[in-house]
Amino acid sequence: MMRLARLLRAAALPMALATAGPAPSGTVSETSPWADCLGRIAADAQARGVPPAWADGQLVGLTPNPDVLAATRGQAEFVKPIWAYLDATITEATIAEGQRKLEEWAAVLEAIERRTGVDRFTLVAFWGVESGYGKVLDDAAIVRPVVQSLATLACGDPGRPGYWRDELVEALRILAQGDVPPARLTGSWAGAMGHTQFMPSVYRAHAVDFDGDGRRDLWSVPDALASTANYLVAMGWRGNEPWGGEAVLGESFDYALADETTPRSLDAWRALGATPVPDRKADGVAQATLVVPAGAGGPAFLLRPNFSVILRYNTSLSYALTVAHLSDRLRGQAAFARDWPRGDRVLTEGERRDLQIGLDAHGHTAGAVDGRIGPKTRAAIRAYQASTGLRPDGYADVALLERLRTSP
Repeated sequence: MMRLARLLRAAALPMALATAGPAPSGTVSETSPWADCLGRIAADAQARGVPPAWADGQLVGLTPNPDVLAATRGQAEFVKPIWAYLDATITEATIAEGQRKLEEWAAVLEAIERRTGVDRFTLVAFWGVESGYGKVLDDAAIVRPVVQSLATLACGDPGRPGYWRDELVEALRILAQGDVPPARLTGSWAGAMGHTQFMPSVYRAHAVDFDGDGRRDLWSVPDALASTANYLVAMGWRGNEPWGGEAVLGESFDYALADETTPRSLDAWRALGATPVPDRKADGVAQATLVVPAGAGGPAFLLRPNFSVILRYNTSLSYALTVAHLSDRLRGQAAFARDWPRGDRVLTEGERRDLQIGLDAHGHTAGAVDGRIGPKTRAAIRAYQASTGLRPDGYADVALLERLRTSP
């Protein structure tokens, strides 16, 4: 989901918080670390203009939810193989339902396109990936009270307490303004809300009232889709441009060029042996970067600037590629031309950490040792592969880990 699915450090609820009960009287800061934390947040909220009735009133009696912290360690887009995440999210049923939503909301989507330049297929793809076209919003097994979730994270996640505290204050401001009644302010474990899962700060900055009822309501389909378009435009979305697409690489292609950061024109990529699929020669001057998420054994992608905007919604490559590909499937385009290396054994989280430690030990900094294979780790893998005569495709597999473990 947007922003909440950014890289989070694993966190455990301290025992003092796990056992703390609600505040015993009409104040949120009396006897326990949990209550003291809520008291500081209430004071901060009041200093930022939240009336005491909302700053104190929404926090009194809260108890932490340990399940919320557990969820930070199991985000599918960061722990599943990229093909498993894609397969689970983009199904024939998902595509068919998305096409029905395109028909049902055609008039609204056309109006949003005219106003923002963001195409309907991208918006419905975000809607499908974020909330299953709204199906999860009333699922009590998934949604939770936003204030409780954010309070749990603000007082129990040592990795990013400041971020969660700010989001909690923003949630209290939303309630104080009256756009959303308290009973309706529910969301994901990390406090993301509505059809397209806005964090409270993003709601405050980018939500719009598109249906004209006087409220910015992310549980309204028109408001949610228009708000998502408004956010994408603010992040730099380019109307009438694709996100990019798959590429076919030549037999002798130099995988060191797939560094995820160096933009080249599509004409230049063609000359180097990376041919876009489909190959639209008219786009030759458009700039793109190249990424091979599963190395030489999987598909390659030429990514244009709009893909970076999708990544602003969620920094996971798996997530962004899923939104992008679902938008194409909703347009009627085909599945990827090349399949993923589904027969490979995927490294466990512990093995991915070992890989990062091994890369660091060999002089190739992989970033935080967090068990997540992101751009920094892939860059370190490419550097190590190049230094040892291997094909520098940046792919983390069992053979690479064993080589790191056994080489001096």
